[in-house]
Amino acid sequence: MAREQLMAEVKKLRQGIREHRDSDRHELCWHQPVLWGLLPEQTEPMPVVPDWPQFIQGCVKYRQSLDEQVATSRTKELYPE
Repeated sequence: MAREQLMAEVKKLRQGIREHRDSDRHELCWHQPVLWGLLPEQTEPMPVVPDWPQFIQGCVKYRQSLDEQVATSRTKELYPE
């Protein structure tokens, strides 16, 4: 790639990372095809999804890690339907 193409690619990747980083609330728990679409290899990533009990255990672990890392940011906002 030419220098200009590389710079454009870096800017695109950085923007995608920033958008993901800046997501919050329930946005953090979702499938991320837009972020994955920034990669040069084009695939149709279909995640293997655990059964509900194992899935919820993973959600609880993730939430507990947020309690340890970011204990001050909380909201009572409900998930939008």
